[in-house]
Amino acid sequence: MNRAVRAVEIVEDMTQQDIDIEVEGKEDVGTHKTDALAEAVAGAVVEAEADAAAEAAGEAEVVEAGQVAVGPERSAEHLRMVEALLFASPEPLDEKALAGTLPDGVDVKGLLAELQGIYEGRGVTLVNVAGKWQFRTAPDLAFLLRREKPEQKRLSRAAIETLAIIAYHQPVTRGEIEDIRGVALSKGTLDALMEVGWIKIRGRRRTPGRPVTYGTTEAFLIHFGLENVNHLPGMDELKAAGFLEAMPPSGLDVPSPSEELAPDEDPYTGEEEGDEMLLLPLQPDPE
Repeated sequence: MNRAVRAVEIVEDMTQQDIDIEVEGKEDVGTHKTDALAEAVAGAVVEAEADAAAEAAGEAEVVEAGQVAVGPERSAEHLRMVEALLFASPEPLDEKALAGTLPDGVDVKGLLAELQGIYEGRGVTLVNVAGKWQFRTAPDLAFLLRREKPEQKRLSRAAIETLAIIAYHQPVTRGEIEDIRGVALSKGTLDALMEVGWIKIRGRRRTPGRPVTYGTTEAFLIHFGLENVNHLPGMDELKAAGFLEAMPPSGLDVPSPSEELAPDEDPYTGEEEGDEMLLLPLQPDPE
């Protein structure tokens, strides 16, 4: 409306000039000029009112969806709000959750579409998962964030006993392990020790069925800080550590393990017929 007021002021000023002209005796010229000024005033008023209406519509134009159309500066501010909410949230957010935080009437769906377009092709993208929105690393860059971490596994009591028997009695067969422990040995116990990398199949016994023999690995020596299997704790060390009684039963002796093939042992060359039957336990291995 400022333009309309200014137009009226201009007309009043020019009309006063016409009055002065009429006083000087130029009435006909003043009359024509006054008519032209009236038309100019009318045009200026119409133009001013149109500009005012357009300005008001730009500030608050109500659309059919019940959302308010805002100017570029306000829209950019709303976009920043959506970006901040999604970035700070540990969980995906749906449109309802976003709308509850943003000012009333904001076009949440439009802002999400615009933000998704902005982040398209970047290292972080805006994706829709299960009807909710979340920032995620671009799939083609996942290899940069992959980190391998060794999984810590706690060995069962049966596995620890089996490992000790293999370490001190190697080369030793599964049947010999069961004889020493007094219970059947499950395949899972041996698998767990082999998965850790502490035991291996080292050969075959030259007996009926040719059972495989087990022994410790280099990883076993490295983990326990041993130069070789001959450096395993002996009778005195086991007594000092409290694993043996001060007066052990008579005849008890610590075996001497060997990394070399035994006289009745052949190198392991792979699976042979009948190995499957050797892996079936007679009863569950007690933990």
